[in-house]
Amino acid sequence: MNTQKKGKIGIVVGGGPAPGINGVIGAATIEASRRGVEVIGILDGFKWISKGDTTHTKTLTPADVEEIRFKGGSILHTSRENPTKDPEKMRAVVDSLNKLGITRLVTIGGDDTAFSAYKTSEYANGAICVAHVPKTIDNDLPLPDSIPTFGYQTARDLGGKLIKNLLEDARTTRRWYIVVAMGRSAGHLALGMGITGGATITLIPEEFKNTSLSIETICSLIEGSKLKAKMAGQDYGIAIIAEGVGELVKEELAKNPLVVVKYDEHGHLRLAEVPFGLILKRSLDTAAEARKEKAGYVDITIGYELRCADPVPFDIEYTHLLGWAAADHLLHETIRDTGVLISIQAEKSVPIPLPEILDVHTGKTSVRRVTIDSDHYRGARALMTRIEPSDLEDPAMMKKLSDITGEDSSVLKKRFA
Repeated sequence: MNTQKKGKIGIVVGGGPAPGINGVIGAATIEASRRGVEVIGILDGFKWISKGDTTHTKTLTPADVEEIRFKGGSILHTSRENPTKDPEKMRAVVDSLNKLGITRLVTIGGDDTAFSAYKTSEYANGAICVAHVPKTIDNDLPLPDSIPTFGYQTARDLGGKLIKNLLEDARTTRRWYIVVAMGRSAGHLALGMGITGGATITLIPEEFKNTSLSIETICSLIEGSKLKAKMAGQDYGIAIIAEGVGELVKEELAKNPLVVVKYDEHGHLRLAEVPFGLILKRSLDTAAEARKEKAGYVDITIGYELRCADPVPFDIEYTHLLGWAAADHLLHETIRDTGVLISIQAEKSVPIPLPEILDVHTGKTSVRRVTIDSDHYRGARALMTRIEPSDLEDPAMMKKLSDITGEDSSVLKKRFA
């Protein structure tokens, strides 16, 4: 049981931007100020305080945050600085917070920042209470009952609208778009964009969990979708590929002359800097030319343009509740758990002890992935146009495919199996 002493509340943002960050900052600031507690905004994530530099901070007042909840971005900026990889940096974080007089800390971020929050609480040994607010457009933090992470709803909304626009362009110009969507570990965002935007096929990493994947296989799936759409009289379409699919073929991608392999502070391959869509497009073009077919593929990556969008009403309301709940938890006279993840369940704020969200095998924050055997995925899959195993066993279907491609059924089965 931790009895809170007087002190300040700090707020720090880590990882990539997501719509609604400012809403959390604003709500936490207003609630803390209402209770007479000073709020210190820490700039640029853990970048400076992990070096013992306490000069990159700003005092936040209700006047500073009055209107920011409607705006994208982060008034405190953000960074991917990872203090957990160096004990000296973790000690510097705790020492910096002590120097600033911060006894309670709101962290805003995804799985990596959640782990940094956990380690901060651990290194402080109860002297600094941490409330982590889960943020990521990837929607891959392990919140109960499929509760979304903030930012996801806005990113899906805007991403779906962009896909819908591209679909109309594809229909008008009779072409195919290859769209790579953000999502390093999970396919939630790609799948959501595909459902709401009308994509022809969406590929996510979860469906290849027990499969040896290659770029050739990915291209075959897209080609199969294109052929089946053509059978239905549709000579255009959109294939969405979740960024995390690239992670499954990263060794093959690393050998491509277009790729310069780089890793971020947390050891993740910087997939956003890999021209995955262009590599797929060129592979598809080459295969089409070899079969004397018209290619007509265009590659696009959608991700960065989603991260700082103004939040939709869902995320405006959701982040207000999360920010308020984080401050409310930290300002209790007694706190049982000094490091928690803030969740909203059944209209109540529920703090989840940070150790409970750690993966027992890796020791890092668990990742929530799309459940392939769920009705949600099965329903999404039903919307897609793709060659299924049953199609390869259907003589009538195989004859139609043969008529379109000029290839016999044995070649087609090998190509699409």
